[in-house]
Amino acid sequence: MTAYPNWTPASRPGIVPLHPYGFGTILGRSFVALRHNPKVLLGFALVVQAVAYIVLAAAVGAIAVASFSRLDTVAYGGDDWGAIFAGSTVITGAAALVLSLLVGALSVVVQGVVVSEVAHAVVAEKPTLKAVWAGVRPVIWRLIGYSALVVLASLVVVGVLAGIVTLLVISVLWLGILVGVLFVLGLIPLYAWLTTKLFLVPSAIILEGAGIRAGIARSWRLTRRRFWSTFGVIVIISFGFSVLAQLISVPFSLIAGIVPGILAPTGTDEIGAVVGMVVVQVIGQFGILLVQCIALVVQSTSAALVYVDARMRVEGLDHDLHTYVEARDAGATDLADPYLVGVGRVVERPAPVPVGTAPPYAGYGAPAGYGAPAGYGAPAGYGAQAGYGAPTGYGAPAPYGAPPVPAPAWDAPAAGSVTPADRSADDAVSGPATPPPAAPPSPDVAPPAAPTSWAAPGSPTDR
Repeated sequence: MTAYPNWTPASRPGIVPLHPYGFGTILGRSFVALRHNPKVLLGFALVVQAVAYIVLAAAVGAIAVASFSRLDTVAYGGDDWGAIFAGSTVITGAAALVLSLLVGALSVVVQGVVVSEVAHAVVAEKPTLKAVWAGVRPVIWRLIGYSALVVLASLVVVGVLAGIVTLLVISVLWLGILVGVLFVLGLIPLYAWLTTKLFLVPSAIILEGAGIRAGIARSWRLTRRRFWSTFGVIVIISFGFSVLAQLISVPFSLIAGIVPGILAPTGTDEIGAVVGMVVVQVIGQFGILLVQCIALVVQSTSAALVYVDARMRVEGLDHDLHTYVEARDAGATDLADPYLVGVGRVVERPAPVPVGTAPPYAGYGAPAGYGAPAGYGAPAGYGAQAGYGAPTGYGAPAPYGAPPVPAPAWDAPAAGSVTPADRSADDAVSGPATPPPAAPPSPDVAPPAAPTSWAAPGSPTDR
């Protein structure tokens, strides 16, 4: 049944049910989303990440070759050689850092596209990449700015702590090492806590159009009572794909070490051995890149699902999504974005009732004066009914087989207690008094039986 007068077919199911869901649903449907629209999710992410890593490797390699090739122009071990080597190392490292940040910006773009597509998949929509990009493009610079802010804050914190440890090591070695270990141990829970609390910032920026500061506040608020479930999703997905990447990289590393010996057992064909090793490494890196792309998509999908579930529980987003789906399937057009309808509102939901528990009925109390009959125990396997007590004024019934106790007979007034004058006064008011009828004999009491005179045959009494 819908709110529309004409009959409409049932709404198409999305990748998740339109009601609050639990930890297992979020974790499982994060992988299901890959099959919903693989061209947009996996295809786009794989192409962008592959191009980014190829450009990164080529650029860093070209810069390294150009800078370190200057070492051939000077004598080995001299002052000029050391200065050129140090300068080439710094240049190559700085170039790798800058290009890595650019690759990270592309990863943020991929995350934005994935979040937007998952939001459509929740309401059973499968948009094209062009339509998804049209929704992400207005806020893409906010995503990049947020990513840059996170990287800058991380570098500042790590740089300050590293400087403190370095000064302590120069002054007192053991104290610097101890403080450094304590800093590392303290950064682990801090990183886990901040990562969890800020997990929904990209989703808030993309789906609500929030700014960086508003997105941080929204993520902080939505994860207030869902910290551990959100943390569990992050840990399981990150740990699982890290193990998978290691399972791929370790065998290829071993093969890369064996290939040169197989291709050039005497050491004469060095070019073939190098080519074989490079080919094996490229294949291994491509496998790792594929795993990283899938991990990025799955983690972004889980962030979108955690965001939707948190808003369902806090702001009643499930009702907005139901209304949107029914109106869309009924043929309505120009509908408002359901993710912008109830931003910031608070909806109080009733506490969940355990399965098998009868709901309370207001205004109905237990009937007074009824309880469990005295002398009878509760039937095996059944509990006592709440609100029923023992009947007032009734004792335990007589044991089975015993004759019932006869009713008490009417007691006549004692002689002399009623005078003739009292009786005459009573007769004048209510008429002559008649004695109460005698109590009828109880039908359950049998008359006493006559004694038997039976005797055994042959006995003296048998005459």
